[in-house]
Amino acid sequence: MEHKLNIYNTLSRKKELFIPLNSPYVGMYVCGPTVYGDGHLGHARPAITFDLLFRYLKHLGYKVRYVRNITDVGHLENDADEGEDKIAKKARLEQLEPMEVVQYYLNRYHKAMEALNVLPPSIEPHASGHIIEQIEYIKKILDAGYAYISDGSVYFDVEKYNKDYHYGKLSGRNIDELLNTTRALDGQQEKRNSVDFALWKKASPEHIMRWPSPWSNGFPGWHLECSAMGTKYLGEEFDIHGGGMDLLFPHHECEIAQSVAAQGKETVHYWMHNNMITINGQKMGKSLGNFITLDQFFTGDHKLLSQPFSPMTIRFFILQAHYRSTLDFSNDALIAAEKAYQRLSEGWENLNKIIPGTDSTVDIKNLREKCYEAMNDDLSSPIVISYLFDAVRIINTILSGKASINETDLEELKEIFQTFMFDILGLKVENSTTGNASNEAYEKAVDLLLDVRQEAKNHKDWQTADFIRSLKTVQRVEVLPYHTLGLFKWQKLGIPYPLPDAVPPTAEQVKRAEELLEVNRYPG
Repeated sequence: MEHKLNIYNTLSRKKELFIPLNSPYVGMYVCGPTVYGDGHLGHARPAITFDLLFRYLKHLGYKVRYVRNITDVGHLENDADEGEDKIAKKARLEQLEPMEVVQYYLNRYHKAMEALNVLPPSIEPHASGHIIEQIEYIKKILDAGYAYISDGSVYFDVEKYNKDYHYGKLSGRNIDELLNTTRALDGQQEKRNSVDFALWKKASPEHIMRWPSPWSNGFPGWHLECSAMGTKYLGEEFDIHGGGMDLLFPHHECEIAQSVAAQGKETVHYWMHNNMITINGQKMGKSLGNFITLDQFFTGDHKLLSQPFSPMTIRFFILQAHYRSTLDFSNDALIAAEKAYQRLSEGWENLNKIIPGTDSTVDIKNLREKCYEAMNDDLSSPIVISYLFDAVRIINTILSGKASINETDLEELKEIFQTFMFDILGLKVENSTTGNASNEAYEKAVDLLLDVRQEAKNHKDWQTADFIRSLKTVQRVEVLPYHTLGLFKWQKLGIPYPLPDAVPPTAEQVKRAEELLEVNRYPG
């Protein structure tokens, strides 16, 4: 390919030139969510990070098979080998079938990803749909001598594996330290060593999700699904495996051990990890109870949020930091991201207002090249964004009449925005007309109700008039947007302002509302 992409390989701890195994084809596997609750900001970061990589690889001309799994079985509480399955627990508490839980939250996850403009993967396999493949994978590890059966469960023998290979090469963990520091957990008497991990767990009588196997009725260990499904869809060796930094150990470390034990060689050539999103320096996560769901961001319905934030604000917030840097959440940081993204969007809109001249007094000849250099340097999206803001300053200078641009340079500038802002960064201009259209629809609906109510009053049909006045569509503020004109309509209707703790409109706002009512002859 023309552009040489360098990516940071967690395994080698350095940036490496990306050379696919079988160019122009690229195999990429990314760990997806465990679907037992709504997606939160911590889920959005890996999704957007690897969406950026997916988009850029395709832009460079590679034919990418992107596999992102769905964990719907085997992920136990505290990421351990003992305890209750996270999804089964949710199902028990909600009195649902486990797959009802999975489907409900998976639908909501997909909806959130679509809102964030995250492209769907090529394949999205479920762990529960690949039990046969996981059983066959365990058999290979047993045959190689790196696993043992204990009371119907199968465990990976980490200490024996480490004598032949290196357990801890990805995370930098030392097995001797692990053996000395790993705490004993209930039920671990089945294991030879505390660091051994489950490949297959015998199901206890109360465990809902279970399958037959040569060893017991049970379920696969959490680490196994990615090894089995990655191999099935991408082959015994593939290019990229990605995920959050929190998965580096033990999950990805165990994956490496499993693949080497089963196949005699490593599967993945480039390991990529996005860093964590934190709140007050602590990792955001469901298990810690400090997360904010994506829906809460979109609606503003959380005590830490002062307002709703659009999906593109969230996407921009994540992309303005390099994927390997820690990103600390705060309401102020999101407000700043919102303002910055509005400036970038306005820059694009202003670009389309420019009428070219005959000469250019601005220099944009290296802008495209600099954006590519940033992307090729381990997906440096913050640098690309900074160059786009340089372009916004050029656009504003042209619009102010202090500079000029010819047609060729104008088209180049438009192509740069289209390529990097939209195609690669995956941002979208959240057109204000969308919100206006929605508000307008609400306005028309309320106007129609008011017309009908007034007609009923004219005919002294008090029952109909009172019924319309009682409708939630008329009474509740979330249906009628609370801009100034809307506020005044409440007053004209004689209905108390519906938010007791809200600030009432000022005299100036009321006066402006009266003017609007007079001009537009709104019913009252």
